[in-house]
Amino acid sequence: MSEPLVPPSYVLAPEVAFLSSLAVDRPLARYDLAGSVAHVRMLRHVGLLSSEEAKTLEGGLRVIAGEIAAGGFPWRIELEDVHTNVEVRLHELVGPAGGKLHTGRSRNDQIALDERLYLRAEVREIATLVLCLEETILARARDVANTPMPGYTHLQRAQPVTAGHWLLAHFWKFDRDLDRLLATAERANVSPLGAGALATSTLPVDPAFVAELLGFDRAFENSLDAVSDRDYFAELLFDLALLAVHLSGLAEEIVIFASREFGFVERTPALGSGSSLMPQKRNPDVAELARGKAGGVVGDLVALLVTLKALPLAYDRDLQEDKAPVLDAVRTVSATLAAFGRLVAQLKFAEEPLAAASADPELFATDRAEELVAQGAAFRTAHEAVGAEYRGRAVHDAGPRGIDPRSSLERRSVPGGPSPPAIAAQLVVAESRRSARQLSLSSLDRQAERIEELLSEEPR
Repeated sequence: MSEPLVPPSYVLAPEVAFLSSLAVDRPLARYDLAGSVAHVRMLRHVGLLSSEEAKTLEGGLRVIAGEIAAGGFPWRIELEDVHTNVEVRLHELVGPAGGKLHTGRSRNDQIALDERLYLRAEVREIATLVLCLEETILARARDVANTPMPGYTHLQRAQPVTAGHWLLAHFWKFDRDLDRLLATAERANVSPLGAGALATSTLPVDPAFVAELLGFDRAFENSLDAVSDRDYFAELLFDLALLAVHLSGLAEEIVIFASREFGFVERTPALGSGSSLMPQKRNPDVAELARGKAGGVVGDLVALLVTLKALPLAYDRDLQEDKAPVLDAVRTVSATLAAFGRLVAQLKFAEEPLAAASADPELFATDRAEELVAQGAAFRTAHEAVGAEYRGRAVHDAGPRGIDPRSSLERRSVPGGPSPPAIAAQLVVAESRRSARQLSLSSLDRQAERIEELLSEEPR
C-alpha cells in the first residue's frame, strides 16, 4: 500500500477549513485535469517520464475526469484545494507513479494555468449570450425601426427619435462589451506553466510545448510575472462589471417605460410577476433584478482589486481569494443575460402612448430654431427667440403647428441619426458587426474543443 501524500497531523489541523479553497475552486477541476494531461505529455516529451508512465498517468487523470463529471469523485476538504485532491486521488488509482505528476511544476503556476483556461471558456460562454441578446435587439429594432418615440436628456423629453434607434443605442453598448471580452481573452491567452513556484526549474521542462498543446498563443516571458499576474481576472471583472452596468441601464429604462406614467411598454407577463396584494399590478421583476444584481458585480471587481493592492512578488496566499469574486460575477452576469434575452424578445411597445408622446410640440423646438438658422439667423439668436416663444405659451399650445414627428425624423439624415435611411444603414452595420463577433468566437470554440480532446483522447 502506498504512503499517503498528506500527513495525518495536517489533516487534523483545526485551521483546515479556513485554509481550504475547495468550496470555491472545484469549478476549475476540468481545466486542472486538462493542464495535467498536457504537463504529462511534456514530461514524456523531454524524457522525464517513460511512455508507460505517461500512459498510466493520463489514464488515471481521465478516470478522475469521469468521476467528477458523474458526481462520484471523493472530494476531501482536508486536502485544501482541487489540485491536491486530484493528485491524491491519482496516487490512489495508479500507485507510486502518481507521485511523478508534479515533476517540474508548482501549485503556483498550476493555478495560474487553470484560471486562464477557465477564463477562456467563460468568455466564450458569456460572449455567446451577449451575441444572442444582440441578435434579439436587432430583430426588435427592425420591427420598430421607424416607430417614433421621444428621446430624453435629464429624463425630460428632448427631441424625437424612434424605438428602433433607442434599441440600437443599447446594441452598441453590448458590442463594446463583446470587444472588451474578446480582447481580454486574447491578452490572457499566455501559458504560465513551467514558471514553477517563481523561478522555473533545473529540470528540462518545455513551456512552449505545453502552451501549444493547450492552444495558447505563447508561453510566459517572465516566471515571476507568470505566477503573480492576475491582470486577466481584473480585466475580466471590469468587463463583466461594465456589462452589468449596461444591462442595468437598459433595465432602468424598461422599468420607467413600463410605468403608467410613461406607458411605452405594455405590462405583459414577460416583465415579471404580479403583486401579492394588488391584483392590478404587473411588476418589472426581471429588469429590477438585473438592475439590483449589477451592484454585486461591481463589488466583485472592487474586492479583487483590493486583494491585489500592494502584493509583493511573486506568489502570496492572498491570491487564493482571487477566484470567489470572478466565479460570482460570471454566474451573475450569465444568469442576467439569459433572463434579459427572453425579456427583450417579448417586449411589447405600446403604440398609442408612444404616438401621443412623440407628438408633443416641445420635441420640435430645436427643429424650429434650426429652421431660423437655415434662413440666416445666428443660432444663439434663434435659440433665444424660440425659447421665448415656447415660454410665452401654455404647454399644450406651445411650439409650431402641424409638425409630424415622422417628417421631423426624415430631416435628421445625418449618418447615425434617427431618420429611416440612417437607421436602415445602422442596422446593416450592426448586423455586420455581430457577424464579425461571431466569427471571432471561433478561436475560443477551438480552444474549448482542445480541452475536451485532451480529456478524451487515448493515452499516447
